[in-house]
Amino acid sequence: MKKGLIALSPLVVFILLYLVTSIIAGDFYKVPITVAFMTASAYAVVVCGGLPLGKRIDIFSRGAGTGQMMLMIWIFILAGAFAHSAKIMGAIDATVNLSLTLLPGNMLLAGLFLAACFISLSIGTSVGTIVALTPIAAGIASQTGSSIALLTAVVVGGSFFGDNLSFISDTTIAATQTQGCRLSDKFRVNSFIVVPSALVVFVIYLFMGSGIHSPQHVPDVSFVKVIPYLIVLLTAIFGMNVMAVLALGILSSGLIGLLTSSFDFYGWLGAMGTGIVGMGELIIITMMAGGLLGIIKYNGGIDYLIRLLTSHVSNKRGAELSIAALVSMVNLCTANNTVAILTVGGIAKQIGDRYGVDNRKCASILDTFSCTMQGLIPYGAQMLMAAGLAQLNPVSILPYLYYPVIVGIVALLSILLRYPKRYS
Repeated sequence: MKKGLIALSPLVVFILLYLVTSIIAGDFYKVPITVAFMTASAYAVVVCGGLPLGKRIDIFSRGAGTGQMMLMIWIFILAGAFAHSAKIMGAIDATVNLSLTLLPGNMLLAGLFLAACFISLSIGTSVGTIVALTPIAAGIASQTGSSIALLTAVVVGGSFFGDNLSFISDTTIAATQTQGCRLSDKFRVNSFIVVPSALVVFVIYLFMGSGIHSPQHVPDVSFVKVIPYLIVLLTAIFGMNVMAVLALGILSSGLIGLLTSSFDFYGWLGAMGTGIVGMGELIIITMMAGGLLGIIKYNGGIDYLIRLLTSHVSNKRGAELSIAALVSMVNLCTANNTVAILTVGGIAKQIGDRYGVDNRKCASILDTFSCTMQGLIPYGAQMLMAAGLAQLNPVSILPYLYYPVIVGIVALLSILLRYPKRYS
């Protein structure tokens, strides 16, 4: 037991360091998560006793540079290049305007939620959706006399639909890569959980917003600029390799940007470069998390944790519940759903393999429960961003966040009731 605790101590150091210093600072984004990982990584190398220093560093480096980690990093690089080049080209504005144009006149809340779902599914980021729609939601609230907190919560809730389901979301990529399954397979499993949840929330907002009307003046839609997102969405749904999907997205964004004079050739290159640089922190975190878990695994920490978590587990249901609890607890401490998945993904894979959990269901559990927790913590990036844009206290948004709560309930029921059957 003592050896197992020592092996796991680097993970404890990371969580405590990040959590305690953030609480003291009163700001979960004042403490760089990369520094917390660096400190925990250095500690992991130190406590990996009985080996020469060079050997310990080699173990860490091999964990950070596995084929799985490098593939994930390549995907992050392509996703960053696509997302920013599409943004500079004007695809986000075009997608927002298209969504608002399609909003029914007397179904503003439900329509705004639907727009947030569509945009987040298209662009693969909850933060990007919140940045795009929250100012519009706040403006609509002031014009109609509606609650700003309510309309902001509608956008935040809908943004997690795509964060959890989109093929180009970093949480989806992390969950599928750590569990060794295809994006399209995880998409199908997730759909059984999040689509019914979204429909329930849609109906709730339909009744709540029946007396509110949508804005009268929406900018003209540049339909051609929506094409890159449609290409990415459709090719991914049909099962194309994710790197090929992103490459097509980059190429289509560049060609449309050049044809519409949104940027010149060098502007396109600059946009891709900025997007890649923007993924730098996530790439560093990915590598350090891999190295940290490499040392923990070498010292027997993962085996010990699996034994601890599964000591009372006797079936798939118990294994799935333990995976859900693990990723939720880590997300609560780190306030970052992607980091939570990367941190516990390897452990979840071993638990799933031991008890015969379908890797597609396992990936869905990791993504869904991490996004649920991320949507309910007032110190998460999404909540802080939305609150800042709407000039609200993040806590004031929480009472209206129906989507993360309902998704969490449905996800828990999917484990307890063995749903969907074909993946359970």
